[in-house]
Amino acid sequence: MSGSTLTKDKTAPAPRTGSANPFVAITQNLRESGIYIAFVVVVLLFAVLTDGLSLSPGNITNIVLQYSYVLVLAIGMLIVIVAGHIDLSVGSVVALTGAVSAQLVIGQGQPWYVGILAALAVGLVIGAWQGFWVAFVGIPAFIVTLAGMLLFRGLTFYVLDNVSLSPFPEQYGKVATGFINGLMGGYGYDAFTLFVAALAVVAFAVTQVRTRVAKVRYQQVVDALPLFVLKIVAVGVVVMAFAWQLAHSRGLPIVLIILAVLILAYSTIMKSSVFGRQVYAIGGNLAAAQLSGVNVRRVNFWIFVNMGFLAAIAGVIFSSRSNGAQPSAGTSFELDAIAAAFIGGAAVTGGVGKIQGAMIGGLLVGVISNGMQLLNVDQSLQQVIKGLVLLLAVAFDVFNKRRGGVR
Repeated sequence: MSGSTLTKDKTAPAPRTGSANPFVAITQNLRESGIYIAFVVVVLLFAVLTDGLSLSPGNITNIVLQYSYVLVLAIGMLIVIVAGHIDLSVGSVVALTGAVSAQLVIGQGQPWYVGILAALAVGLVIGAWQGFWVAFVGIPAFIVTLAGMLLFRGLTFYVLDNVSLSPFPEQYGKVATGFINGLMGGYGYDAFTLFVAALAVVAFAVTQVRTRVAKVRYQQVVDALPLFVLKIVAVGVVVMAFAWQLAHSRGLPIVLIILAVLILAYSTIMKSSVFGRQVYAIGGNLAAAQLSGVNVRRVNFWIFVNMGFLAAIAGVIFSSRSNGAQPSAGTSFELDAIAAAFIGGAAVTGGVGKIQGAMIGGLLVGVISNGMQLLNVDQSLQQVIKGLVLLLAVAFDVFNKRRGGVR
């Protein structure tokens, strides 16, 4: 074999790139890109309607604090929906875990961390209870969690003896209302918040580059280089602008750190772990997953254990923010979490959905609610608008399937 032939064989293949036209690239994957476009449009719309008040440092901080528990629930709900299930009980689980924590910390004077650990333990037990009925008995998740919604709400009233408990000690309250600031100084802003945001942008860029290199190595289709760079720059600008506003308010919210850790952990699990791939396989084609050797019962069981765990975290966050526990806490939280998942691109039939999409979906609902509150929109009209947003999101999913030839 000649030297020229050897040289030719060793030449790396040119990367397979998608269209360099941004409009074409967006329309090729409307399900994923549509939610980001909608989010940007809604943010800009309310910025104009409120004369910039919606983008003020104080309001952005308030959005993070006010809707963090919904985003935590949306992570678990996304996994449940991807597997082809639904969970109607998470609002009641939030109430019960918060009630257990309050009864121990406020009612019995236990240390604040004992209340948190007890809440997490209760969430895991609830998840195991529901997972057993769904995975091993074979009762549909809709029925099991509907029963759970009633059961756990009743237990909440029992634990609290039909009264509210407050206040929590200061340490417990910092979980949802505390901030980290002043660690690196700054004149009129918190430098530490900007430093953390910059690290996040660098980490995102490195991850994107490594993913692109891996796809090129295996001759998979990648974005055209200009679009690839544009995406990284756009994310960097948005993240740093968001951090700049937080830095000019009260610094880095502790609950945002908790949320970021959960997002990173669960994004990795759903994308790179065996468990994550099995969840997508079960939701995409149950029969094929079973024939492939997936232990469907075990996966379904742990899906609901995980949902109970995340609902407990949301319960701690919500009780910390409200500085107490109420029998009616968590009402309609399951609807907010379900809406976030579907608006974020999860498919009604399962098998499709990403953690980051659910986060954007939850933030979209949060920004709409916050913007309407700033504009003093009537509460009844707010519910109508949020209902229409959910309906349009699901209709958009159906449109994408028909467009792709799926019936």
